Amino acid sequence: MTVYIAILIGLKEVWTHKFRSTLTMLGIVLGVASLVAMAAIVKGMENGMKEAMIAMGGLNKVLIREQEVPAYQEHMRDLAPGRTMRDVLALQRNASALTVISPEMGVRGIVSRRGKDHYPSEIVGAWPAVLDMNLYEVEHGRFFTDLDEEYAHSVCVIGTGIRDELFGTPEQTGQEILPIGERILINNQPFTIVGMFRHYESEQSKRQRAAAKVESKKEEAAAGGVSRQRGWRSKHWDAFWRKNNVVYIPLNTAWVKFRSASGRGGIPDPKLSDIDVKVRDISVLDQALQQARNVLMMTHNGVEDFTFETQENRLEDINLRIRNARISGGIIAGLSLLVGGIGIMNIMLASITERIREIGTCKAIGASPLAIFLQVLVEGCVLAGLGAAIGVVSSFGLVWLLDYLSPGNNAPVITAMPVLAAVAFSMVVGLVASLIPAVKAAKLHPIQALRYE
Repeated sequence: MTVYIAILIGLKEVWTHKFRSTLTMLGIVLGVASLVAMAAIVKGMENGMKEAMIAMGGLNKVLIREQEVPAYQEHMRDLAPGRTMRDVLALQRNASALTVISPEMGVRGIVSRRGKDHYPSEIVGAWPAVLDMNLYEVEHGRFFTDLDEEYAHSVCVIGTGIRDELFGTPEQTGQEILPIGERILINNQPFTIVGMFRHYESEQSKRQRAAAKVESKKEEAAAGGVSRQRGWRSKHWDAFWRKNNVVYIPLNTAWVKFRSASGRGGIPDPKLSDIDVKVRDISVLDQALQQARNVLMMTHNGVEDFTFETQENRLEDINLRIRNARISGGIIAGLSLLVGGIGIMNIMLASITERIREIGTCKAIGASPLAIFLQVLVEGCVLAGLGAAIGVVSSFGLVWLLDYLSPGNNAPVITAMPVLAAVAFSMVVGLVASLIPAVKAAKLHPIQALRYE
């Protein structure tokens, strides 16, 4: 008996007992669909996190963070100065391995205009170096000048999210508003907008926005030329939302207007919120960090109240999360496939019991035990293969449903490897589950089988 004929007989057996076969394959279908869908969700998460990491500065960006004074330096706590401009100037002079140094002074507050209030993601006093540090691009107007910094001018550069909230979106106004020269209030202090960044969004957001435009055009055509465009705007609080809802002001302006008398007891607070640096070459990251550490230890009076957070640390954290998600999802899907395999074994044993006389007839007319063994084995694999095929098709629908019910920038992405792995695993499960029924059928004595009632 050829494999082709064995497969045909297996398909015929499935078709003869459609309902029973459907129930048997259900475990395989759910297992394959859940495995592929889980892998797609994890892949989407991975793409989204790495895309956001790159958008916030790239792999050679390093953040200098505050940390608690180590236990062995507890007696020197009062000498710890925190992050100040002294650190920045010292790094500029002595840390040759660093190409960009960006001090930042954060301001908590609210922006408003004509009764409209909005809480931005950040209000930050910064140097122009922040453009290279965080990969910003001024699309309209300009960024700060040395004159703005020196005289603490009340000017600001905003993201498109601030424009949308205070001046209206292009969909609401029918045109793109460029608020250059307009005034807004930052914590009730008047500021003039001198620049606006370009709009930032993930690849998934771009696809969703394009789909929304196509849908609006269809609605317009259906309405006889009357536009009903409502537009599409991302509401997800992610790296791109942060970039679109930021307000930058000159560093000296942030100090003079908001921090010079905001410390405890009205004492000026000279501490910076962040010091971000970029390494000249990622291959010499360790040497660059050691160089920066030596400089900061001098400016911090020998107190190590700082630490370095690299993008490599974030990448390792992302990879760890992804690996844990894949392992947990794979275990859950694998258990579902094992349940499906138990179902196949159960139904194959029942099928052999029903077909004992048929097997006896086949043996009586010359069928070898090996042929019977292979026939039963192929039938189990056919069940598993059909279940896997239906599961793969179902996974596309499941992923679409998940994306529809919970849309986000981390859209699930189905890749070939999880599909192949799920199909291969389901076939192995079907093969293993059919071994015991196949051995039982092959060992049947033809005379006993023919006499079976």
